[in-house]
Amino acid sequence: MPDFDAIAERYGTPVYVYDLDRLEQAHDDLVRTLPMGSLIYYSLKANPHPALVRRLGGLGARLEVSSAGELAAVLAAGQSSRNVLYTGPGKTPAELGGALAAGVRLFSAESFADIRRIGAAADRHSVRVDCLLRVNAPDAAGGSGLRMTGTSSQFGFDYEQLMAEWAAFRPPAPVSVRGFHFFPLTNARDEATLLDEMTQSIRCAAQLSQRLGIPLELLDLGGGFAAPYAVPGSRPQYTSLRAGLQEALDTWLPERDKGRPLLAFESGRYLVAECGTFLVSVMEVKESRGRAFAVLDAGINALGGLSATGRLLPVSVGPEDTGRQGPTCTADLVGPLCTPLDRLGRQVRLNGLTPGDVLRVPNTGAYGLTASLLGFLSRPVAAEVIVSSGHVQETSRLALVRTTEGEMRQ
Repeated sequence: MPDFDAIAERYGTPVYVYDLDRLEQAHDDLVRTLPMGSLIYYSLKANPHPALVRRLGGLGARLEVSSAGELAAVLAAGQSSRNVLYTGPGKTPAELGGALAAGVRLFSAESFADIRRIGAAADRHSVRVDCLLRVNAPDAAGGSGLRMTGTSSQFGFDYEQLMAEWAAFRPPAPVSVRGFHFFPLTNARDEATLLDEMTQSIRCAAQLSQRLGIPLELLDLGGGFAAPYAVPGSRPQYTSLRAGLQEALDTWLPERDKGRPLLAFESGRYLVAECGTFLVSVMEVKESRGRAFAVLDAGINALGGLSATGRLLPVSVGPEDTGRQGPTCTADLVGPLCTPLDRLGRQVRLNGLTPGDVLRVPNTGAYGLTASLLGFLSRPVAAEVIVSSGHVQETSRLALVRTTEGEMRQ
């Protein structure tokens, strides 16, 4: 267990603390959840810190990126580009060229135009690449916090579009289509929903492969594995998912016992959410017209910047997370930014709240710092501390640096 008080005293606040021991436990739990032999791709969008990427890569995870910056984080962590899946709509010729030059050879194609751009970039670099076709499945099996497919979407080929138009399409010569990529939802509300979505994806992949003659060598079923965000709680344990997925595979892909397709899954929040704790200091406790406010030294510039979109929940901390004893009080948690939107929690109950207290916000390893409004009001970026076996291993701090256009082109 990290010594949060010592870390806050030494490095100041705001600061993120990432515990690699908890990261490893999450990875091990996910491995046990999935069919044997499955690949796990870590989605860097959840947290691109190189230390987390390095540890997950060392555990055998592969890496899913959707930008040149995320690919740079992979390389900074000393990981092989051959273990990278490059995803996302709107890939530019420049970023495709950079990815190919770095050695990436596996891409998820989102459209006919996207696969043509991938092929053109591969042709310019005189290399061959493998592609998965990302599919927007026709039906939505269940609800979630954020649905990615099953409706009109910028993501993927519509299932019916592939059925109608694939026969007339010729992939570019440098491109080999190896299978399909699905990602119907994130943060599934329960295990039954997650299994329903993945079962539907397996069925769609089998139908597309059979009817269109597309080889099914690699099947990426995406993610949807849940984890709490900035509130107390634990990751769910999926006790029936492996058996349920195996039943679906036996039904729709009975030849899989011969080794194909290779299954892949993606996870961001499930792998890293619990490893992170955000430490923030109370600067002032004030009342305004009968409502208490705890003014903190960081707000949506360091945590929960996406909460303004309504997609992420406001934070909650338990009464023990002030590290103090005393009467319980209730206050809104607000940051130092010059906007009323800078609010991390409403009517949060805390013990003995006074200036100088350090609050601990749990489950902030995913969609924390880099999902926040880092540049707003040009405040210093929170530090990040890596801990293993209770000891600090490394510290770092992101910096936003302005460069001139000439420097950018060099």
